[in-house]
Amino acid sequence: MIQQTLQGFILSKQQYTENGRLILCYWLASDHGPVKVIVKDEKAVFFVLDKHASKACDLLFKQKINFESKSLKLKNFSQQKLHGFYFSNLKAFYNAREILKTEFITLFEADIRHCDRFLMERFICGSVWVKGLAKQKLGYIEINNAQMTSVENKTKPKLNMLSLDIECSGKGVLFSVGLYSDICSLVIMVGKRQKEKGIIWVKDETELLIELEKQIAFYDPDVIIGWNVIDFDFSLLYKRAEQLDISLKLGRTATKVQFKQSIVGKLLVPGRIILDGIDLMKNATYQFMSFSLAHVSSEILGKSKLIETDDRLAEIERQFKEDKISLAKYNLQDCKLVWDIFVKEKLLDFAIVRTQLTGLDMERMGGSVAAFVNLYLPLLHRSGYVAPNLGDSPVNFDSPGGYVMNSTPGFYKNVIVLDFKSLYPSIIRTFLIDPMGLIEGLKEELQDPESVVDGFHDARFSRYKHHLPKLIAQLWRARDQAKKHDDKMLSQAIKIIMNSFYGVLGSTGCRFYDPRLSSSITLRGHEIMQQTKLWIEKQGYEVIYGDTDSTFIKLDDELTQEQCNAIGGQLATEVNLNWKSKLKNEYALKSDLEIEFETLYSPFFMPTIRGDLKGSKKRYVGQIIKKGLSSDLDEKKLVFKGMETVRSDWTLLARNFQMTLYRKIFDGEEVESYIKDYVTKTLKGDFDQQLIYRKRLRQHISEYVKNIPPHAQAALKVHVKFSEKTPKKGSWIQYVITQNGPELIEFKTSDFNRSHYVEKQIKPIAESILPYINSNFDQILNGQTSLF
Repeated sequence: MIQQTLQGFILSKQQYTENGRLILCYWLASDHGPVKVIVKDEKAVFFVLDKHASKACDLLFKQKINFESKSLKLKNFSQQKLHGFYFSNLKAFYNAREILKTEFITLFEADIRHCDRFLMERFICGSVWVKGLAKQKLGYIEINNAQMTSVENKTKPKLNMLSLDIECSGKGVLFSVGLYSDICSLVIMVGKRQKEKGIIWVKDETELLIELEKQIAFYDPDVIIGWNVIDFDFSLLYKRAEQLDISLKLGRTATKVQFKQSIVGKLLVPGRIILDGIDLMKNATYQFMSFSLAHVSSEILGKSKLIETDDRLAEIERQFKEDKISLAKYNLQDCKLVWDIFVKEKLLDFAIVRTQLTGLDMERMGGSVAAFVNLYLPLLHRSGYVAPNLGDSPVNFDSPGGYVMNSTPGFYKNVIVLDFKSLYPSIIRTFLIDPMGLIEGLKEELQDPESVVDGFHDARFSRYKHHLPKLIAQLWRARDQAKKHDDKMLSQAIKIIMNSFYGVLGSTGCRFYDPRLSSSITLRGHEIMQQTKLWIEKQGYEVIYGDTDSTFIKLDDELTQEQCNAIGGQLATEVNLNWKSKLKNEYALKSDLEIEFETLYSPFFMPTIRGDLKGSKKRYVGQIIKKGLSSDLDEKKLVFKGMETVRSDWTLLARNFQMTLYRKIFDGEEVESYIKDYVTKTLKGDFDQQLIYRKRLRQHISEYVKNIPPHAQAALKVHVKFSEKTPKKGSWIQYVITQNGPELIEFKTSDFNRSHYVEKQIKPIAESILPYINSNFDQILNGQTSLF
């Protein structure tokens, strides 16, 4: 063995007891290949109040549990001093935890895994320096007695990626496994050998799993990707291996896959990361009507799956019996679609950046609370505090949401929008909102009222003792640098993390939850929006709407695009100067609030609430015009917010109608002939393929008793006739309205009720805007209404 120092990126982590000692094991990807890091002589820890320490020691001594304890310069949020209890092996730690909880002794931070704490306390986020005794082994380096430190200037690691997809029967019997990467394209298929390249034939499921282990070991990926790959593919592989009495060894050095029935950290493949495309895209704030692979690949790649029938499972089972070559092509195509989505959208880059910012495991999607704890907890410890337990908040009330102003409905020629840049993070920075700062502020207020900043609901925040404002300032600077270098992936990741902090502080699932924190953010946002509105109106402009961080301002019709842009920039500058002055003079604070001129909409439409004269909220349509070299080259784009065209519970018939209708109205075209023609074609059946409604089944069929919605009615009809095909809770229901009421599209028995679609889909859309151009839907049809 030789002493070696190298840099790597953490792929997986484990903690276990070996020879009575706690061992931490980390697998890294590095320029030298895979690295296995062993950290020894660590001790798991939790904290106990000083006043309970003696009793806790007596209880553990009686149970002959080995531990160490000592008084610490740490306290909880109630200013009570603490003892640390340390354990050299996990069994002792877990037993002690249960014994003391049984005796109602409060423990602090007893739920934090030590392999996580070890990294957290060293501010290690993905990238790491490792120093220790290194030994070259077959296919990897092992480093023992390791020391690990954080990397300041993080670079993107080079990770080998492999796409995996399985095909199986309805009962979960494995048919095949597909693997795809830039150097791999194969399918492992159960069946008799046939002459076809790229297929490895095996006689049964046992041989399939053994062959999969061989191929994974051969290609040795750092990252395995797929679509619902954890909850479906790996879950089924693990389950079938158990049923066949096989140890599924897909980790590095032929280590076993570990699968737990938990929400977080359920899957561990030592030395590898498993990334699910659906979770990753949702976490990166992608939005689709459906996150099925068929829909997403169609939207992003313009490609489709090779089996597109309504009953895909039946076709898969047929192909396995009759046409295994076609099934192999289908299996491999699914792998390739996932690979292409990851590559085109740079999803692996997003996952890496997110880990380097937060320290979360790459496969840990969601996890806003965990990310906050990862970043905040070590800072808190260095200030002499331990974290509170879940549910420890001394107050409990509902914190208000974002500010939404009543709108002034209408059809406008020019509307500009001013947006506060990351309003909630900037409020946290400016008004020094912080969990520890709240505790310190409530103490300091009694001694020096000038040393605190007032929040809401009796909150007080220390001007000098806080961490979150500084943490956000660091992220803010990093985002500015990312924008400067046109690193959109990094910029988006930072934005998501910063914006999550408000939600975390307002979530009862976070140990730092305190509604005084979240309400001091949202109510300050209300105050900022209302004051901004007053300043703008004082300049002689009409504010027609406001939502959370955006202010919509009507400008005169005769103004040119250039004049509107100039006014937008001028107003943003004046508002920012006003906030700097107000906060300095009234609060003695530096303003980090920044409003920007975001958009000119020309024209802009704000509808009323359907069936009411009041203006709607969070619903509008605006046109953005980008000037070209000449007027003929102007690029026009319609932006729909909250309207039918962006809602999945409206039919394609309605969305297409609305898009074209608004396009024509915004361009000043005549629309009567278009409306007549669209209604006529609908009633004739020309648009029958566009009549499908889509809605998720939120309850079990049996739970729908009164006021049964249409999609549940359609599902109930299937349940009565074909109970074995009853849609399950959570499934998406695709149904149509027929002469016999709602029916699932695949079980449709009656003719379409096309009149329903005219009355309930086309007419409401038309009636929401036609009055603003002095028109009327029923009059346009000139008697066609009699058709329905």
